[in-house]
Amino acid sequence: MAQKRLVLIASTIASFLTPFMGSSINLALPSIEREFEIDAIFLAWITTAFLLSTAMFLVPMGRLADIKGRKSFFVFGLLVFALSSLLCSLSFSGASLVFFRFMQGIGSAMIASTGVAMLTSAYPLQERGKVLGINTSAVYVGLSLGPILGGFITQNFGWRILFLFPIFLALPAIFAILKLRQEWAEAKGEKFDLAGSLMYSTSLFMLIYGFSHLPETPGFLLVFAGVLALLAFAFLETRTENPVLNVRMFRKNVVFGMSNLAALLNYSATFAVAFLMSLYLQYVKELSPQNSGLILLAQPVIMALFSPISGSLSDRIEPRIVASIGMAITALALFFFSMLTEKTPVEYILGNLILIGFGFGLFSSPNTNAVMSSVDRKFYGIASATLATMRVIGQALSMGIVTLIFALLIGKSRIPEVMPDFIVAVKLSFMISAVLCVIGVFASLARGNVRKN
Repeated sequence: MAQKRLVLIASTIASFLTPFMGSSINLALPSIEREFEIDAIFLAWITTAFLLSTAMFLVPMGRLADIKGRKSFFVFGLLVFALSSLLCSLSFSGASLVFFRFMQGIGSAMIASTGVAMLTSAYPLQERGKVLGINTSAVYVGLSLGPILGGFITQNFGWRILFLFPIFLALPAIFAILKLRQEWAEAKGEKFDLAGSLMYSTSLFMLIYGFSHLPETPGFLLVFAGVLALLAFAFLETRTENPVLNVRMFRKNVVFGMSNLAALLNYSATFAVAFLMSLYLQYVKELSPQNSGLILLAQPVIMALFSPISGSLSDRIEPRIVASIGMAITALALFFFSMLTEKTPVEYILGNLILIGFGFGLFSSPNTNAVMSSVDRKFYGIASATLATMRVIGQALSMGIVTLIFALLIGKSRIPEVMPDFIVAVKLSFMISAVLCVIGVFASLARGNVRKN
């Protein structure tokens, strides 16, 4: 029992770290923009660089962890995350901050690909939904404290101090996991698919980097090359004895495939909400970072409250039902946000953030439970990494959509110079997000019933 709790403690702390950084840095973006004098598109790359590297390395790290040991990779990931956070605080330019955020994403990939896998391995099926709900709740606690502390620290001490906070949180997680006697390496002895890993990471880099440079010609070429590389990767993996990603899982396991697609669509629709609303509240409503953070707090608090409840519900009720209802509610809230104007009351924004939080809280834990319960134990690491990859690719695509709309409507201008165009860009972003979420509802419903292991 003590060993299981150590896994839960370490995994929960780690699950808090990355969302805390993501939500807190959103409040600091206007301050970073002023210090480094960067345009709106480059500003988005401070977030996108982290997501890009995380997406590139999640699946290879998950496979390596299955072979070499998840505990070891988890500890090393925490160390990389802490070191890169220190370097972010010492950034001397916008470009250096983007580079260090890319490094931070590598550490995040190692943590995300192992934490949930260890948790699923340590706990039996009948307790899995509950602990996954607790773990997911930690994500939303991180999202909740991010706006509060992010706004407060940025306003009173400067944005650089934000990057020092995760260092102190990583230490107790490392201490807890090192006390574990058990190591998990169900694929020990199998070969690592280096060629497939390189092709996978390169294809994602071209796809996400190219998407962020649309509608320019190099952007279209990179996206096209990335899609071709992904198709070639899928073909290669079906003929590899020990693939880095078992693509047959998507074809043969409908629950696994459709649940991952639902996650991809959900995060593509929702991730940019905090980014857009942070800029809207500070530029349009002229609120301080601290007050903006208090308003943004509403969404993750509701997420944190409902994630354990929905996780427990998915142990008794078919996960696709709970998750699909949650995604439908989220789609409605995103549509409401597409009607924002410069005169929209703060109360309207607050109520809509609560609605999104409720919808997302109903979706996430049941969807995770569906994915992890649909595969055998030896695939827990890769299943966890695949789901995390869908989340991060979705987040990167969400930012890519925003970056594309900024490029079309704002260009290289700084936001204060083109405020009417910025508001139009925000409204269009939310409308596209709502459509993606509606498509996600159908993907969630199409998965069928979960076959419990």
